[in-house]
Amino acid sequence: MNDQAIIPAATILLVRDGPTGLEVFMVVRHHQIDFASGALVFPGGKVDANDASVTDLCDGVDGLDDGEIAMQVGAVREAFEECGVLLARDSEGAVIRGDRLASLQEDRAKLNSGDLSLRAFLERESLRLACDLLVPFAHWITPEMMPKRFDTKFYLVDAPNDQLLGHDGYESVDSIWISPAKALEGNQDGTYTIIFPTRLNVEMLAESSSVAEAVEASQHRAIKTVLPWTEQR
Repeated sequence: MNDQAIIPAATILLVRDGPTGLEVFMVVRHHQIDFASGALVFPGGKVDANDASVTDLCDGVDGLDDGEIAMQVGAVREAFEECGVLLARDSEGAVIRGDRLASLQEDRAKLNSGDLSLRAFLERESLRLACDLLVPFAHWITPEMMPKRFDTKFYLVDAPNDQLLGHDGYESVDSIWISPAKALEGNQDGTYTIIFPTRLNVEMLAESSSVAEAVEASQHRAIKTVLPWTEQR
């Protein structure tokens, strides 16, 4: 029995309609990262202890418990820190545009390093996190035999079309917009390393041919917690 604490984490599937159909934004983990190093993954990471403290600066969280709010805030924060997309609304209620986002890149680095708190950033810029844009997609818990365990929520988001996404150069060293089919094909032929939970979620995403289909499917699918196990024969 593994008595190690399970770490809450959040992952975000940023999707768009590409020239040939649905595409998802994925990053390649740095080889020195202790989890999924070198793998093609969705942006995300551990939930911060302070993520639940900005509830009053979030849209769409009424009725949610503190744990779920922290997960959603963590997903939005990690998306900004890791790939530069900011799911937030300005004082007029509009999702911030790419031109304003470009002026916040220094803050992105400070948030990542811990030199700037999320609350201080949001209050200074008069922003609210657009948690209502997140659609629950999946829920995975790392199996007991693993040395490090995560309780991870996956969220689907229609990516803002005027925000430029890219990897941070620290946790991730490359990034790509890719169709689920191409990602699976690349995993099959050895082009990409994709860990088991990511692969199964890519397979589920591949069932949809557009953002609208993926969002609708997620909204109508019951989210069941997945806890893999190893069967000995």
